Amino acid sequence: MTRNKSHTCRLELTAVERLTPHPTLKTEKSAAKCCLGSSSRVTTVELWNHTTIMNFLLSGLFSHTPYGFFLFSLVLLASMASLAGNILFLFLIQANVHLHIPMYFFLSQLSIMDLTMMCSVVPKMAANFLSGSKIISQGACGAQIFLVVMVGGAECFLLAVMAYDRYVAVCHPLRYSVLMNWKVCSLMTKASWMGGVADSVINVSMVFSFPYCSSQEVDHFFCEVPALLRISCADTLLFEDFIYACCIVMLLLPIGVIVASYAQVLTAVIRMPSTEGKQKAVTTCSSHLVVVGLYYGGAIFSYMHRASSKTPTRYRATSIFYTILTPMLNPLIYSLKNKEVMRALKKVLKKKKTA
Repeated sequence: MTRNKSHTCRLELTAVERLTPHPTLKTEKSAAKCCLGSSSRVTTVELWNHTTIMNFLLSGLFSHTPYGFFLFSLVLLASMASLAGNILFLFLIQANVHLHIPMYFFLSQLSIMDLTMMCSVVPKMAANFLSGSKIISQGACGAQIFLVVMVGGAECFLLAVMAYDRYVAVCHPLRYSVLMNWKVCSLMTKASWMGGVADSVINVSMVFSFPYCSSQEVDHFFCEVPALLRISCADTLLFEDFIYACCIVMLLLPIGVIVASYAQVLTAVIRMPSTEGKQKAVTTCSSHLVVVGLYYGGAIFSYMHRASSKTPTRYRATSIFYTILTPMLNPLIYSLKNKEVMRALKKVLKKKKTA
């Protein structure tokens, strides 16, 4: 009986090797399980699904609601507003000399991150919705994970740097030009980007090292690490623990810096004799805190829970905050509530009228 089963298993393995140009170690492991006498017989089709690199299927953001087209229109309008707002914001910062200060340098980096995040997620989501196709290639899926994780990690660090910048500006105004010179600002920004790149490389390499068996459907509107871990047929608990440890460094530590910075800012603002100074400081800090709350809230709910403990609906809802909503709100919050930015916009409009 054992000899017959081993003979059958070797035949199945030979069939797969003929179909597959480059047989992998995963094929041998699957066949070994069969030969050792597993309770369920491993078929040729299952081995093929286990070893072949195939495309993924994205369920989309609106596949579970009858109001799909209406919601898609809202998301598309929000994305267009985000695109126009961030590009305009970058143009105003570049065109106006008065905005060439550390605070707006960090905001320009934030706009670049928001544009990258939105452009890596929304176009593919829109193309799939309009065409009715759900397919995304493994390469495109890997690119989405790389860009989203890179920008997400970099923005976590950058928001902490921006909070520290406001702390120095309010609490140590006389030393601001020394503590936040251009060299320091450049190093902080580069460190933020490099931290995001390092985290992204690790996540992409680990996610695609796991086998994906029969299920290829990712119940999400883009390729995100927790959503892919849900459909892997390997044990991913160790990697999920690693993600949790990374989140402590990339989410909780920056939040600690932000809370500590704004606690000092609030204390200094209360002691200010000038009402105008208080109002300006509170306006700047409150807009920053709104962005921080939305961004970190969505990221914490998405990444600091095990993949198996969350429903797909919860995935989609929390991911919307940092992929679509925050990039749309950033230019609105920092421009409409900022007199310097509005003054720069008026100057540009006046120049066009006179020209």
